[in-house]
Amino acid sequence: MLLYKQPCKRLYFVKLQVVVLQDLLTAKKLAWRLFMYLTGRIVVTPVLPRKLKRLEDIAYNLWWSWNHDALDLFKNIDPELWQKINKNPVRFLQQVSLDKLKKAENDKVYLERYNEIINLFDSYMSNTDTWFSKNFPGIDRDKHVIAYFSAEYGLNEILPMYSGGLGVLSGDHCKSASDLGIPLVAVGLFYKQGYFSQRINRDGWQETVFTDLNIPALPMKPAVNAEGQQVVIGVEYPGRIVYAKVWEIKVGRVPLYLMDTDIEKNNEADRWLTSRLYGGDQETRIQQEIMLGIGGIKALEALGINPTVYHLNEGHSAFLGLEVIRKLMEEKKLSFRAAKETAAAHIVFTTHTPVPAGNDTFPLHMIDKYFSNYWSRLGISRHQFLDLGLKVNDSQNFNMTVLALAIAGLKNGVSELHGAVTRNIYANLWPGIPEDEIPITHITNGIHTISWLATPLKKLYDKYLEKGWQEKIIEKSIWSGIDNIEDNLLWAAHMKLKKELIEFLREKIKEQRIANGLSPGSTREAEHLLEPDVLTIGFARRFATYKRANLIFRNVEKIRSILNYPWMPVLVI
Repeated sequence: MLLYKQPCKRLYFVKLQVVVLQDLLTAKKLAWRLFMYLTGRIVVTPVLPRKLKRLEDIAYNLWWSWNHDALDLFKNIDPELWQKINKNPVRFLQQVSLDKLKKAENDKVYLERYNEIINLFDSYMSNTDTWFSKNFPGIDRDKHVIAYFSAEYGLNEILPMYSGGLGVLSGDHCKSASDLGIPLVAVGLFYKQGYFSQRINRDGWQETVFTDLNIPALPMKPAVNAEGQQVVIGVEYPGRIVYAKVWEIKVGRVPLYLMDTDIEKNNEADRWLTSRLYGGDQETRIQQEIMLGIGGIKALEALGINPTVYHLNEGHSAFLGLEVIRKLMEEKKLSFRAAKETAAAHIVFTTHTPVPAGNDTFPLHMIDKYFSNYWSRLGISRHQFLDLGLKVNDSQNFNMTVLALAIAGLKNGVSELHGAVTRNIYANLWPGIPEDEIPITHITNGIHTISWLATPLKKLYDKYLEKGWQEKIIEKSIWSGIDNIEDNLLWAAHMKLKKELIEFLREKIKEQRIANGLSPGSTREAEHLLEPDVLTIGFARRFATYKRANLIFRNVEKIRSILNYPWMPVLVI
């Protein structure tokens, strides 16, 4: 028998041609080969030794992304493999040899550390004495759930589902909610190609590279309902239903649910709908935002989760408000106005940027296309529906930020100044109300400290701060202990990290120049780029106009004095 694959719309058909062979394959071998051809590839995960079974629990919970000691459990088994697979615990368990696992199982020192980390993980996951339980003792976590919606989540580099600050903030929100014991579930889209990777070609131009993520090697599993079946939801689009399966990622104590349209029920175009973050044209964007907002509500319903609060992280998910209103009208028999007022009491909206690039708008013909069957279900006219998203003096574009402001009861910017700017920009949505009384407040953005804190600094804090400081970060008194650390120790830790960063960058630039076929001299030059004793200022990723880099020239004399001060060199990239 000869076996070969013939691709046809993502499916593989196997043709079998009977021929005479002297050495016939056994039925078992044939079945195995057929399976390999049909599936394309399989992942074989070694059976973990009994004493190391819990490594899988650690690998499939992003708790390790801010508890770096847990990663040593993998690294110490096979350091070379750990680096090779880009520090991915799930992929590590799929590729590590059984001999290495058995060796670790018989290593007394390793087992002691293993048991210590497992105890820390179990204690964290089962702890009920959290900040939330102390400050809200009368609230039943099972009955009061916050559903957090965001278009992107920056959790770890092995999950490239983020492009910048918005996603990193979303990831930090999930991690912080886990630490604080807040009953939060997160909702987003699974982008199988994530956000693009960047490289610089030999002419100096940035090129984008998309690659499919290897799902079995990621720390996520199918989200299942009460019957143990993977959740699949359907969302109405013009002339068809688009289906999405739901994945679950555990972020400490917080579940993150991601919708994925790459399933056989969908046509080819719809299977690619959730492929890329911020990819495609406006048509793709509105379809993604319908899936995020309306599909997200359906996914939570299918999972048996009934939130009491919905938090919109930016306007991408604002369509969820319409679905919440529709459900209230249907289930509670409310009028549109009553349902809208009720929904507002349960919806929070955070806006992030005043510039147009950060606020999605769609032409009215596109809203007609996707919602002409929807406003009748809300019992309102087209004019009333469009009014929910129209900005004053712009009657041609449906604005997602305006929609979010219209349906959310609580609205905030991400700093005190941003709150004031937002009130000014959208003042005409509240005619006759003084600007300082417009109902948009602010909550200053923060970070998940432990995720961002490098190991050398963490060790210093362990030594000089109050015991258990990591669980008390929110308490200002904890940080008074910083004064006990000698300046030279802090500076030494800082410089150590800076030198490591420069070495990393030099190696990356060297690899890039070799790949681009540049001269040996150019390659050697990369070994001396950047200096640890120079104050270096640069843009981390994008040099977008709205980041206002030109402000550096607002005071030319000042920047001239800084850049030309001979004893304190400054480098601007």
